[in-house]
Amino acid sequence: MIYLGSDHRGYNLKEKIKKWLAEWGQEFEDLGNDHFDPEDDYPIFAARVAKKIPNSQSQIPNFGIIICGSGVGMDITANRYQGIRCGLGFLPEQIKKAREDDDINCLALAADFLDEKVAKEIVKTFLETPFSGQENKIRRLKKIE
Repeated sequence: MIYLGSDHRGYNLKEKIKKWLAEWGQEFEDLGNDHFDPEDDYPIFAARVAKKIPNSQSQIPNFGIIICGSGVGMDITANRYQGIRCGLGFLPEQIKKAREDDDINCLALAADFLDEKVAKEIVKTFLETPFSGQENKIRRLKKIE
């Protein structure tokens, strides 16, 4: 399952991501905001997503995609939750390495700084790139825990 969350600055990009996920046949759940609200606060939506990711009851891992203006507030908030490895994405190549090397399970996006084409490539890369599972990568992730 892919969980989505955004504040008002990320709302429009989140709505586009939902369309892409549907086109790609991905199962997702929108955890808000469900409407544009210029007074909402990003920590609420980042927390909703972060709490869902580690609770997979199947062999298929859960992922999160969270969006705000800079991406930073969402990223900081999500990484406060146990089991979350969130990365702030600006380039598809960066996120490919983050998935392969760091096994990120949550992607933070900066709606104010990404154009739609790049955002789409980043999301696709995030979802399609597997963790390498290399011993040195596993060792480093265990040290983070």
